[in-house]
Amino acid sequence: MIQLTLTPVNVQSCAPEGLAAPIGRPEAEQLAGLLKAIADPTRIQLISLINASKNAEACVCNLTEPLGLTQPTVSHHLKVLTEAGLIEREKRGTWVWYSVNQQQWQQLASLIG
Repeated sequence: MIQLTLTPVNVQSCAPEGLAAPIGRPEAEQLAGLLKAIADPTRIQLISLINASKNAEACVCNLTEPLGLTQPTVSHHLKVLTEAGLIEREKRGTWVWYSVNQQQWQQLASLIG
């Protein structure tokens, strides 16, 4: 039988900077909402598609084919991301265009950075 020796880990030194100090309940709830909104493979793909698009914005009409999903399904995921504040929407004629809310992403980055 092999006996393993565990090396002590300094959790504080490897914790994300955004969690180095206690945060209040309202901020924790807001961050949890953001994390829940992106905790879906389709939504992560949508964010990457929007960010990779020309001018970092994309029309909903251009997001269905790359994902192989129907327009109502894509619209549902976009709505969740919009309500969380992670993306912004702008209606242009009959189409809606989406862009990433950089301020919200900076908040997430500071949490895990």
